[in-house]
Amino acid sequence: MTKKALITGITGQDGSYLAEFLLSKGYEVYGMVRRTSTVRYERIQDIQHELQLIQGDMGDLSSLITAISAVEPDEVYNLAAQSFVPTSWNQPVFTGDITGLGVTRLLEAVRAVNPAIRFYQASSSEMFGKVREVPQKETTPFYPRSPYGVAKVYGHWITVNYRESYDLFTCSGILFNHESPRRGMEFVTRKVTYHVAKIKLGLGDEIRIGNLDSKRDWGYAGDYVQAMWLMLQQDEPEDYVIATGQTHSVERLLDVAFSHVSLNWRDYAVQDPRFMRPAEVDLLVGDPTKAQAKLGWEPEVSFEELIGMMVESDLKKLRDNPDLVI
Repeated sequence: MTKKALITGITGQDGSYLAEFLLSKGYEVYGMVRRTSTVRYERIQDIQHELQLIQGDMGDLSSLITAISAVEPDEVYNLAAQSFVPTSWNQPVFTGDITGLGVTRLLEAVRAVNPAIRFYQASSSEMFGKVREVPQKETTPFYPRSPYGVAKVYGHWITVNYRESYDLFTCSGILFNHESPRRGMEFVTRKVTYHVAKIKLGLGDEIRIGNLDSKRDWGYAGDYVQAMWLMLQQDEPEDYVIATGQTHSVERLLDVAFSHVSLNWRDYAVQDPRFMRPAEVDLLVGDPTKAQAKLGWEPEVSFEELIGMMVESDLKKLRDNPDLVI
C-alpha cells in the first residue's frame, strides 16, 4: 500500500527537499501550512501539483488533531519552527511557543489520533551551544546559547519523553548546519553566496559580516533529508546526529565562495558588530558515526561543492532577475 507522510514546515528548505525525496519513494505527501494573507510556496512550486496542502498551526492543538485525522499519515515529519537564531532573541516567547511547545502539541495530536504513527522531530546542533566535548555526538550534554537552542532542547526531550512514556515511535535527528540554494537569505551561508553573486555581477561592492572565527559543520540539505526518512524505517526508534564530521570557519566560507568567482574576500568583507550574537556558539562539529553504522547514511556533497552550487544558483537568479536585487 502507498504510504502517506505529513510534513510540517513543508514550504521551508528542508520541507521542500524532503517532499521531493518522499515523492520519489512513491509516498502520498501532505504538507501542513498556516493560513496567511500572503502565500509563499516558491520552494515547492515545481512539485506543488503532486502535493496535498492542508491548513494547520503549531500554536493550535485542535488544528493539528484535525489535520492528522484528515490525512491519516503513516509518518509525520515535524520541520516547523521559528528557526533563525538571531530572531529568537527578538522573539523569545514566540520561539519557545512554536519551536518548543509546538512539538508537544503535535505529539499530543499523534497520540490522540493514532499512536502507531511514526514521528520525526527536527532537533538541532544549536542545542550543544557551548560545547562540552568535540566532536558532538548523541550523548554529548546540551548547553544551548540562544532562545532557539533552548526551545530545541525542550522539543528534543519532549520527543524522548513521549517515546518512553507512551511507547510511541518517535525519533529526533540532531542535524548540524545544512544548506542549499533554497536557504533563506538571513542565514550566513546564503548571505555570503548571494553577496558574492551581487559583487561579481557589479550589483554590489561589499558584504557586512559578523564573527569570522565561528566554526560550523556545514552539509547539504538534500543529503540530510534522506537521513530523516531512514530513521523512521528502522525497527526501533532512536536519536541520531546527522553531520559531515568536518568543520569550517566563516572566514573559510568567505574564501571558498569568493574564490569560486576568482575574487578575494578581503577586498569586500566588512566586519559589523550588528551581526555579532549576544552569546556566541564558537565551534560545532558532529560525529555521525552512529548514523553511518545504523542507517548506512553518508553525506555525498562536499562543503566546497555545496558553496559552489549556491554561488552558481545566486548568479543565475540575479542574471535572470537583476531588478530584484536586495
